Amino acid sequence: MIAADNGIDAGRVAAAVSHWICDSVKAAGAEGVVLGLSGGVDSAVVGGLAARAPGTDALGVVMPCESSEEDAADAAEIARALSLDTAIVELDGPYRRLLDALPEGSELARANLKPRLRMATLYFVANSVNCLVAGTGNRCEIAVGYFTKHGDGGVDILPIGGLLKHEVAALAMHLGVPERIVNRKPSAGLWAGQTDEDELGMSYEVLDGIVGAIDAGREPDAPPDLVARVRRLMAASAHKRQMPPVCPIPRD
Repeated sequence: MIAADNGIDAGRVAAAVSHWICDSVKAAGAEGVVLGLSGGVDSAVVGGLAARAPGTDALGVVMPCESSEEDAADAAEIARALSLDTAIVELDGPYRRLLDALPEGSELARANLKPRLRMATLYFVANSVNCLVAGTGNRCEIAVGYFTKHGDGGVDILPIGGLLKHEVAALAMHLGVPERIVNRKPSAGLWAGQTDEDELGMSYEVLDGIVGAIDAGREPDAPPDLVARVRRLMAASAHKRQMPPVCPIPRD
């Protein structure tokens, strides 16, 4: 369970983010946003905020890719609760055919292929309807690089990229996301039984505290080994948060 934070003004933040989405869409000359609707709290919040953005179209795309039936059911429940338009694109077949065409790869390479297929799908849909792709990454995940480069990290805008996980939960409650979804164990659905916290090696509560303290320039009040792990993850994933480096060319 992710405790909803009482330290933010959820109404004020929700309004600010929704208007920011609207401004971003207008600045790009677009009509709205397209996002991947996974059935988790992060995508639910982005979908809810996008649906509230004034004068902005919003479409949640559900993309099963050897996913659990629960994910699709939760995505449908979220869409109903938030009055969010949806489309479904089945990726099981393309995923298997692509794996058949590729050399044998590692489990991680096969898992990361799923979010990269979803990225390509979202951009196809977005290009077709003149929309931006809205990412669903939160501050913690972005800080430690817990996303697939050119996969779920391949987006145009990050509406909740400045919010810690418990702050996302607070917005979810404010927006009317079903409580069961808010309390669902976070998972990227990369393989059966996979959970975010198992992969991260700590709870989101601990990660929130460490990342929040580092962002504020304070020493985190957490076990030193976990603080060191977060700092290592932040350093090792720096390339994910930057444009690819360009080699300087000597011209003199």
